[in-house]
Amino acid sequence: MGSFGVYVHIPYCLQICTYCDFVKFEKKDLPPTDRYVSLLEHEIASRGPRVQQTIPSPIMHSLYFGGGTPSLLSPSEILSVIHALEKQGFQRASGAEVTLEVNPGTLTEASLDKFLEMGITRFSVGAQTFDERFLSVTGRKHSVADTVATLELLRDRGAHFSFDLLFGLPGQHLADVGSDVRRALEYGPKHLSAYCLTLPEKHRLNKGRAPDDEQAQMFDLICDDLAAGGLVRYEVSNFAVPGFESRHNLLYWSDAPYWGIGIGAHSYLPTAPWGVRFWNPPTVRSWELEMARTAGTAFWQEFEPSRVEPLQLHQAITDFTHTALRSTRGLIDTEVQRKFSAAFPDLLHEIERRALPLVRDGLLLRAEKPGRWLLSRAGHALADRVFEPLTFLKDEV
Repeated sequence: MGSFGVYVHIPYCLQICTYCDFVKFEKKDLPPTDRYVSLLEHEIASRGPRVQQTIPSPIMHSLYFGGGTPSLLSPSEILSVIHALEKQGFQRASGAEVTLEVNPGTLTEASLDKFLEMGITRFSVGAQTFDERFLSVTGRKHSVADTVATLELLRDRGAHFSFDLLFGLPGQHLADVGSDVRRALEYGPKHLSAYCLTLPEKHRLNKGRAPDDEQAQMFDLICDDLAAGGLVRYEVSNFAVPGFESRHNLLYWSDAPYWGIGIGAHSYLPTAPWGVRFWNPPTVRSWELEMARTAGTAFWQEFEPSRVEPLQLHQAITDFTHTALRSTRGLIDTEVQRKFSAAFPDLLHEIERRALPLVRDGLLLRAEKPGRWLLSRAGHALADRVFEPLTFLKDEV
């Protein structure tokens, strides 16, 4: 029986970061949090039964509260959402991963104790950097002192936490990134996500950034220093002590179903023949109005066409190939056959034809037991070059 996860989007923020493109608002621009929680409970009650009819099992292996800044909600509000899911039959699996994203400075000893008591098993800290200069550039309101206090609090409570590191910032150089990695490792995180700042071409934050070759060196340094600290890369941008990989992220990279709740939240459900992706509207008012129209049906069929993507065969193959390669498990022959052999008997041969030039270029590796394709270290850095020839078009399948 496959895994299943739920993502709950909490759009409240203390500030709007200059680089962020998630659906989010400053807290003052949204309804009170108790009103938003009531709407989440309504979405769960009205749409949950239909989701359950679509997935193999309603047992949640992962429950992820993301944002925004979910730690701006009270523990009792987060617990209300968990209870609403359980009331509809979405029970947590034994040992389920329950993640809460937190911003530095938004946890207290009392709130952390309550979150731990109610079953939060993992805290994802959006710290980004230990350098005040770069926090200011990105529009973050927290200070390095806030980050240190939050990490010390989590460490002292024995909580499992992940650290988000941002690199390639304006004015940032190799030594700055090395300092950030060393500081992060001092607190003993079991998981770290390292993201290169990615922006539209004309964005103002592109001014003063290190050239591409230095940004590549930054990532190599991150990989080497984290490996020396016991954190192994298990996906293009994610590193963990073995056994502490993010189960929720693994859902995205292993073709597993997940249901997104709240404004702007994305979902993937395994409806016939190849699954459907859909996402909620980006404002509270449009989300509330849509819930009133679509309760009790295969609700995604009533969404605006721009927010529903019933996958065709070529899209499903492309998604499956790309997401599998992002993980260090790689693209496994038997899993490709299990999903696609009836519809495309020669798919493994076609993947091999496209993959062998990438092997010769040093971007892909081939392992025989089990048969699978893996990104090389160079391939991780140049993943887009790998994905391009492994993108399937409609007339090719």
